[in-house]
Amino acid sequence: MSNNPIGIFDSGVGGTSIWKEIHLQLPNEHTIYLADSINAPYGSKGTDKITELSVKNTEYLLKKKCKLIVVACNTATTNAIAYLRKTYDVPFIGIEPAIKPAALSTKTNAVGILATKGTLSSALFSKTSGRFASHIKVIEREGKGIVELIENGKLYSDEMKALLVQYLTPMLNANIDYLVLGCTHYPYLMPILLELLPKNVKIIDSGAAVARQTKAVLIENNLLNTEITKPKLKFYTNGSVDVMASLLGEHLNVEYLKF
Repeated sequence: MSNNPIGIFDSGVGGTSIWKEIHLQLPNEHTIYLADSINAPYGSKGTDKITELSVKNTEYLLKKKCKLIVVACNTATTNAIAYLRKTYDVPFIGIEPAIKPAALSTKTNAVGILATKGTLSSALFSKTSGRFASHIKVIEREGKGIVELIENGKLYSDEMKALLVQYLTPMLNANIDYLVLGCTHYPYLMPILLELLPKNVKIIDSGAAVARQTKAVLIENNLLNTEITKPKLKFYTNGSVDVMASLLGEHLNVEYLKF
């Protein structure tokens, strides 16, 4: 089992930001990445549909004998991971917005959260926010349209910049000193965000923490691949191969897969 791949899925290309962190911390591990771009964004769908799509992705990865599955999507985690863990006998790693470190570290007592509608309206997000951020001001903004622009290869467009200015302005007016990225597509916005935000505002995403948790769970379950061999890195998308390849780099091969 330890030589089997780690499975990773997202509602598109965004979860490749998580894959990069996992590959950095676990360079020997074989991985299979599944981008369900045809159904992106999950954030605008209801819990039942998000769960149905998460099941479809999980079952494909299990057919490929994945030993652990990373749900590299905040919306799928907050809406479907409890069902997945109850239904399938394989470890699942989820992702939720890193509101805890932001709430514990803020000096201005104000943090911003940019996330999808599906994440912000979920019970899991509400529970986490209530537990760690009840004593501070939390400015939530739904990043409507961001995922679609990234999936369509318009990451550095004027349209994207205009959207971000619109979403960030209320946060800056509230004097935030932390911005939490609540969608795995959003780390790809980092160059634009650094340009738009004052230097005192720190940006937090969950990638490195997810990779650390993945490693910990592999060790705990005796699933860590200890063989030092060249890993097999598979990337599949049912959307644009070119968009995904542009984010990963030309040295990695992306294949189209209808699923």
